[in-house]
This record gives sequence, C-alpha cells and structure tokens, in this order.
Amino acid sequence: MALTHFDQKGDAHMVDVSDKAVTSRIATAEGFVKMAQATFDIISDGRAKKGDVLGVARLAGIMGAKKTPDLIPLCHPLPVTKVAVELTLDPDLPGVHIAATVKTTGQTGVEMEALTAVSTAALTVYDMCKAADKAMEIGGVRVTLKDGGKSGRYEA
Repeated sequence: MALTHFDQKGDAHMVDVSDKAVTSRIATAEGFVKMAQATFDIISDGRAKKGDVLGVARLAGIMGAKKTPDLIPLCHPLPVTKVAVELTLDPDLPGVHIAATVKTTGQTGVEMEALTAVSTAALTVYDMCKAADKAMEIGGVRVTLKDGGKSGRYEA
C-alpha cells in the first residue's frame, strides 16, 4: 500500500480530499501516564500544587484536538463537532488512563485529532506533576476506533 502523504516524486504533500464524500466520521484513541505511587496519591487526593490535574488535562486535550492542523503539517482543518476526553485514575499502573473521542462530518477522518487530544492531555498531566515526579512515563498512545469514509471501520 502506498503512503498517501507523498506524491509520485516522493515529496510530502497534503492529500486532495475534494472528491471524497462527506460522511460522519468518528475516531477514538487512548494512552496513559504511569507515575510513582506518591504522585498518583497527590492527584487522587486533590493535592497537586497547580490545581485540578484531571480537569485541566481534560480541557487541554479538547483544545489539542481543535489545534491539530496547527501542529501536524499535513492535517486538514476540520469542522470538529465533538471532542470528549476522559481521564481515569488507574491504581494498577499507577497512573492515569486517557481516552478521547472526536467526531466530524467531512471528507477525511479525525484519527489525528483523537491522538492529539490524548497526547496533549498526557503532556498536561506530566506538566502539572513534574515537580513531584520527573520519571513519569507517557505511553500506549494509539487509535482504538475509526469509522466513516471509504476505508470503513477499524477497531483495535
């Protein structure tokens, strides 16, 4: 399968989606921030010096999804119709599990927006807690669902 973001000469370019049908599109993505137990306890007890870690990270994830074409050079600007970001404390990590859902009606999908939402939320958790734990690990960022458009449905 050929990569769509390269032309016949091998130069990077924005894919022409003008002939694609406008359809409802959805994508979900997930990831995590693993941290020390003491850092997990600070978040779960609401003792972070910078404030509500999960609330601020949720908003950052939503903002990140909306800014995706400003960050990823070949992404199309899309009329995002929904962004939902859920952050869940996971004592088994210990850390925070992050899930994002993005929807649009358009000519291309929103996988990059969902991935950006998760990544931005994870980076915000790190930023808000780095004074307590510089060894936090961000990982597992992946698309878990993509639906709509010519290529159909993908589920991880």
